[in-house]
Formats: sequence, C-alpha cells, structure tokens
Amino acid sequence: MKLSATCTAQMGYTARSRLEPAAQGGRFALQLRDISAGGEIAFTTVTRVELPDISERYLVGSGDVVFRSRGERTTAVALDPSLNEQAIAVLPLIILRPNPAIVTPEFLAWSINLPASQRQLEASSQGGNMRMVSKAALQELTFDVPDLATQRSIVAVANLAQREAALTASLAEMHLSFATLALADAARRASDRRPSERSNP
Repeated sequence: MKLSATCTAQMGYTARSRLEPAAQGGRFALQLRDISAGGEIAFTTVTRVELPDISERYLVGSGDVVFRSRGERTTAVALDPSLNEQAIAVLPLIILRPNPAIVTPEFLAWSINLPASQRQLEASSQGGNMRMVSKAALQELTFDVPDLATQRSIVAVANLAQREAALTASLAEMHLSFATLALADAARRASDRRPSERSNP
C-alpha cells in the first residue's frame, strides 16, 4: 500500500529567521536536530518558542508522526501518546497524520524505518551526502499494511526486541570493561615479577 493511502502529509513550519527561545512559556519547536537517527525525541532539550499566530496545521501531538526528510538517515518517529501538549514541527520535518482506520502511528513510523523502505527512499532522494526526500517521494513509498491488531502486535514485539538489543549491548560493554580491567591487572602483576626474574641466574 502507498503511504499516501494511509495518512496525510504536511510540510513543517518554515522559519523565516532563527527561532529564539521564549523567555517563558511558549510551545516546543520540534526541529531536525531534536530527532535522533534512531527515531527518538528528548523533549527535555527541545527549545520552546513564542509564535502566537502559528497555524494549527503545523502543530503535532499524540497520534501524529514526524519524518526527517533530510540527512544521512531519513527516519520517522511517532509522537509519544503521553505528550500532553502540541509542538510546532519545523521544516525539514514532514508531518504525517495517520488514518486511524487504516494504520497506527507506531506502525507507520516502524514501516518507514524498515531497511526496505529506507532503500526506496534513498533511491528517490536528492542530494549527495546530505540526502533529501521530497513529500511527493515519501507519499509514493509502499509497504505492507496488515489489520490493526496485527500492527499493534508487530510494534510490541519490535519494541521488545529493541530493548533486548539495548540490554545485550549494555551487558557486552560491561563484560568488555571487566575483561579489560582483568587483563590490565594481569599485565601489572606480570610486570612486577620481571625484576626478580632478571636478578635470578
């Protein structure tokens, strides 16, 4: 199924000048730098700005998906359901609003981030090292869309696999640290024995 059949796509807000942090209050201004290549957003570091006349079409919240249309990895992220306020999505982010009767936000983002989807986007992208995917090219992306229950199951398993992979990587790093300390200690003790070995005939 084409992405255009699962959601609407809207270009993010065009900032005519540098977005200055609000003195107090304001809205989150979600920018490309705020979304990791792995599709994570740390709202604790997102800048708040004062744009009182911003159009609602640029506002995103729970249930929406934002797509990184520029960069080495053009990935998507579904906004956390626990997000209790709307943010401004700034270009080059593209706003995707899933049709809830067809696709869940999490499954849409997961599908866009699949290696097969990324290859499709890469083939249709512009630019060199800093590739750019147009809204039209994104809307032409095709992927499998099962029923909603299956989508939720797939996303749940994918999240578990991701957490398991992160835990495995953390354990491997700890094992490497312990092994390095043990080897360094072995080298120290072997070095301490060398003078006495030289003094023996």
